Amino acid sequence: MPRWLSILLTALVILAGLFFLSVYLFSDKVRFAPVAAVTQPVTDSSASTQMRFEIADTPEKQELGLGNRAVIPDNYGMLFVFQKPDRYGFWMKDMLASIDMVWLSKDGTIVLIDHSVDPSTYPNVFYPPVPVSYVLETRAGYARDHDWNVGTRVTLPSPYNSTK
Repeated sequence: MPRWLSILLTALVILAGLFFLSVYLFSDKVRFAPVAAVTQPVTDSSASTQMRFEIADTPEKQELGLGNRAVIPDNYGMLFVFQKPDRYGFWMKDMLASIDMVWLSKDGTIVLIDHSVDPSTYPNVFYPPVPVSYVLETRAGYARDHDWNVGTRVTLPSPYNSTK
């Protein structure tokens, strides 16, 4: 077999493997769910927005985050889920696009928004002012576009929408 054919076949096998791995890793991890942002008390349920998101609930997924992505679509994000509230640090390592970091308490109340954080801020580490249970990373400007502010309650999808 010619060397070039062997290299081509090897490359095709690697690409096929990467494709099937990505389907396996992300097919059940990307969900559509309503994410409603409302101020307390709830007065307008029409504020719901369909958001597609990924769940980052392991240290490996949380370390990677939205890294290595040149574009983050509108109505798309990554929800970081932590086992217990704490002041988790976030950085922009391997980020290619600016993002909003929305720091959320256990009941989904926004405690801080870091707007349009640029990849050039790496290695700076961003922390919430109080312990949080969730962090939602979205494209830069998403929080402003949806009138999210500190104190806004984001209704998270099940099973994360506990108010306990």
